[in-house]
Amino acid sequence: MEKTILAVDDSGSLRQMLSFSLKAAGYQVIEAVDGQDGLDKARLQVVDLVLTDQNMPRMDGLTLIKALRAMPSYQQVPILMLTTESGDDMKAKGRAAGANGWLVKPFDPQKLTDVVKKVIG
Repeated sequence: MEKTILAVDDSGSLRQMLSFSLKAAGYQVIEAVDGQDGLDKARLQVVDLVLTDQNMPRMDGLTLIKALRAMPSYQQVPILMLTTESGDDMKAKGRAAGANGWLVKPFDPQKLTDVVKKVIG
């Protein structure tokens, strides 16, 4: 059975690159345009992994992670931040919110799929 990944980012071109890379690696991808859209889609279908940006309109990545972690069905789902923010302070906030890992943009498609395979197989 295909694993499903929720990719949350306000950049359409980045969502396209994520989707292309992950689908090529055999994953199903659900795209969301911001944190609120991601939360709405996560409520409709539990996914195997969430990839989220931090800086987005309507709801940022940290708020999305906290909202997902409050849902019983998302307490064990891996969540990775994919963002331009690489400071230790932001990483600490991400971990405190419930993120399992951190990838910095721009991302290398091969590194992305390698990380995803390690996290969800």
